[in-house]
Amino acid sequence: MNDDVMTIRAMCDAYDVTPRTLRFYEAKELLFPIREGQKRLFTRRDRARLKLILRGKRFGFSLESIRQLLDMYDLGDQQHLQMVETLKVARERLDEMTRQRDELDAAIAELNDQIEMGEAAVRAKVAAGD
Repeated sequence: MNDDVMTIRAMCDAYDVTPRTLRFYEAKELLFPIREGQKRLFTRRDRARLKLILRGKRFGFSLESIRQLLDMYDLGDQQHLQMVETLKVARERLDEMTRQRDELDAAIAELNDQIEMGEAAVRAKVAAGD
């Protein structure tokens, strides 16, 4: 086997994914391995796409958003539109993540306050001999 293609097992080992994950991404038209009978051979392009898919998933992008961004690669504009759209989607996702973090920070602070009040009530009961 040459360096240009990898088997499904090699892909799984290299990227810490399961064969099922790779087949799922293929079914969703995110990856396009070469098919030789039942054998799947993944090209350098597939490997680059998988890296982007995994990064997008880590950032919380939907698979459909990832697919649309990846599909822009072949538009023939030196990936200008792809980069512009990726930045737009990334900014939107960052805004959403920041909003979620702020909501979580507020909930954590409120829960801490409730715990402190509960602990104070318990201490007061113990001090009063109840």
